[in-house]
Amino acid sequence: MELDKLGGVCLNTGCIPSKALIASAVQYSKMKESESFGIKLAAPPVYDWKAMLERKNKIVGNMVGGIGSLLKSHGVEHLKGFGKITGKKEVTVFADDGSESKVKAENIIIATGSRARSFGAFPFDGKRILNSDHLLELNNLPKSILIIGAGVIGCEWAFMTSLLEVEVTMVEMMDHALPMEDIDTSRLIERELKKLKIDFIPKVKVEAVVPGPDGVQAKLAGGKTINANQVLVSIGRSFNTEDIGLEEVGIKMNDNGSIKTGADMRTNIKNIFAIGDVRGDILLAYTAVHDGAVAVDNALGGKKQHNYLGVPSVIFTHPEVGSVGYTEAQAKKKYDIVIGKFPLRALGKAHAENEIAGEVKIIGDKKTDLILGVHIVGAHAAEIIHSAALAINQKLTVTRLGNLIFGHPVISEAIMEAAHDVHGMSVHLGKKKK
Repeated sequence: MELDKLGGVCLNTGCIPSKALIASAVQYSKMKESESFGIKLAAPPVYDWKAMLERKNKIVGNMVGGIGSLLKSHGVEHLKGFGKITGKKEVTVFADDGSESKVKAENIIIATGSRARSFGAFPFDGKRILNSDHLLELNNLPKSILIIGAGVIGCEWAFMTSLLEVEVTMVEMMDHALPMEDIDTSRLIERELKKLKIDFIPKVKVEAVVPGPDGVQAKLAGGKTINANQVLVSIGRSFNTEDIGLEEVGIKMNDNGSIKTGADMRTNIKNIFAIGDVRGDILLAYTAVHDGAVAVDNALGGKKQHNYLGVPSVIFTHPEVGSVGYTEAQAKKKYDIVIGKFPLRALGKAHAENEIAGEVKIIGDKKTDLILGVHIVGAHAAEIIHSAALAINQKLTVTRLGNLIFGHPVISEAIMEAAHDVHGMSVHLGKKKK
């Protein structure tokens, strides 16, 4: 059963619609730079925000319809409404028309997901104070926007709106943009923010946001104020666990409001499972799919457990970010490490695409030569990170990855070169000093 449209947050208000708009913004940016490719446009390009929204809505609509067709082809009954667990083997569905229906089941899987977290200091109103859902439906982009939080969502929207000529200011409590990523990734992204003239303010707390007739005023710790037409609040997610019957059947919760499960996705109630964001572990659509496969296997009598070894992170900034495994700071706590790097500007394909910003960084264990982490900033990073993810999942050494023959000219060659650089063997870099 599903309260709203099939596909959840990822398809309707997250991954797919945001990436459709980001793709439009990047395309517009490339058209403005067409002369660098030897192409002269008859007139300067002009973007149409409403047309971008229509394209986004068409993509989402087609994919939502596709899920409905898949369910139908497999004989899955789709019930629309709010589901509440009313017994260990019963769920009651409350439809919009006020009707109720009870569903009996030997096993129940909870996949209610998460939502943008709201804060009392800046409550969402959908007009001046926005979350990422609101941004997807704006009739017009503002002249200026303040983004509170420089995590994944904040940075993706900062790049997208800036490419569409919105004046962007970002405020982040922590020391760097993308604070959960490797420090070199954060620094590279901050450099790209600066290139786009995005005003990034780290290590500062926003204490309050006051809406007005023409915009908002944000009050920062220390007394500084920032004025903007609108503000995007992107500082975390809340779990959709309220009013779905968890307390009534005695399902145990984590301290942060998510559902506690084992590696088999089973809650403390043997026949009730939870998957995805609502578990509070990794809040990604693709790990949720993996969780679902684990839960179904166990519901049918299997003994499968989750395997997150080599799960990549992909971030659609411009340039993109892809990472897998330990950051340098995390790896140093457990291993004696060695690092290799390769800049994209040393690649012929990067110059051919006019995308020379970024690098590949590989962290290896000096003792065993195992790959501990790979961090990529640059063109197509979200695609090429998967070869590194496979290498970590299969516990390959840095040497074996470096000895893999890559095609040429391709951006992913930088992975091979960074692997060689771990041992000072990259022939396309200057000789390392001992």
